[in-house]
Amino acid sequence: MVNLGLSRVDDTVAAKHPGLQSYAACQSQAFMKGVVSFITGTGAALVIQSVFRKRLPYPPQWNILLSVVAGSVTSYIVTKRETEKCNDLWIYLEKGDVSQLHDAGRSQKPDLIKQNKYGDRIE
Repeated sequence: MVNLGLSRVDDTVAAKHPGLQSYAACQSQAFMKGVVSFITGTGAALVIQSVFRKRLPYPPQWNILLSVVAGSVTSYIVTKRETEKCNDLWIYLEKGDVSQLHDAGRSQKPDLIKQNKYGDRIE
C-alpha cells in the first residue's frame, strides 16, 4: 500500500479545534469544485474552438493544449475563491470574530445617512 502522507488528525489536536471537521469538509468541497471546474472549463473550451474551427485554423494538438490551459485557469480561480471562503470559515470558527474575515472589509457598508434629494441630512 502506498502512503501518500495523509493521516488522521490526532484527537488532542481535534479537541483543541472544534471547527476542524467543518473546515476539512469545506476544503474537500473546494477541491471537488476545482476538479469539476477543470473538466467543465476544458470541455467548454473544446466546444468553443470546434464552433470557430474555420476562423481558428490551427492543428488539433493546439486545440487540446489551449483547452487544458483554459480548464486549468478556471480551476485555479474557482479553487482559490472557495479556499478563501474556507479560510474565512476557519477564522470564524476559531476566533468567532467576524471582523477578521477576509471579505468583511469589502462587504461592510457604511451607516446609511438619510438625505433628501438635495443632499441635506435628515435626522
